[in-house]
Amino acid sequence: MHELSIADNIINAVKEASQSRGMLAVSKIGVRIGSLSSVDPDALTFGFDVLKRDQGMMDCELAIEFVKTTARCTKCLYEFKVEDCVFVCPQCASSQCDLVSGQELEIAYFEGE
Repeated sequence: MHELSIADNIINAVKEASQSRGMLAVSKIGVRIGSLSSVDPDALTFGFDVLKRDQGMMDCELAIEFVKTTARCTKCLYEFKVEDCVFVCPQCASSQCDLVSGQELEIAYFEGE
């Protein structure tokens, strides 16, 4: 379950960043998870809830934003949502596409006092 180590990294990064900004407490952490990132959001939330107790962040909430997979056709430059892992441009039927989004795993923001 690599989500536990991801949750630990999120907590440590936010603690460090919030302390450097002089924040007393963090109440919410927002993360962006791409549909191709292989991260189970339920396992991440569970790991976060377990670890936050030991890190002095008991009242902190984890907010997850899901990012759909998007590609751009290299022939006609049309950008489209990828459905069922089919990387074929609906505009020109080319399979020459670049991934635009869907692999994200990032801290988007954190809130606190």
